[in-house]
Amino acid sequence: MAPVCARLRMRIVFFQPDIPQNLGASMRTAACFGAGMDVIEPCAFPLTDKGIRKAAMDYGAAIAPVRHASWNTYTESAEAGAGRLVLFTTAGATDLWDFAFEPDDRMLFGRESAGVPEAIHAAADCRVRIPIRADMRSLNVAMSAGIALAEASRQHRNNP
Repeated sequence: MAPVCARLRMRIVFFQPDIPQNLGASMRTAACFGAGMDVIEPCAFPLTDKGIRKAAMDYGAAIAPVRHASWNTYTESAEAGAGRLVLFTTAGATDLWDFAFEPDDRMLFGRESAGVPEAIHAAADCRVRIPIRADMRSLNVAMSAGIALAEASRQHRNNP
């Protein structure tokens, strides 16, 4: 029998995304892994309920991203009240392969064009980087979210 991915309590958090296709791909990834999702606005594109449904395609019933008007409203939300804030950044202190995920972690991914401001770096409980070749700048944010969720799922596959 093939293994089944357990539903994760973890959440993907996108900070002011620039590219709607990346948000859509990450919504589908979160739905497939059973993770929740938060979007911190403003986005660089119109984020409407219709746009979210279109981006989620036929995965819309499995994922309902929670929208937050700003970083401040996010930090005051129920979603931000649980677990560690784990920032994925090229300036991360810990390699993904050495990082131990906890069940309620919130995985934060910054803007494709600029990452997150320094104040948000400082607010993170952990800073993680996905190791890539030294001569490459960074991975696509949707790809990074997928890699992070896959590793978190692998670590917690026997502890749903």
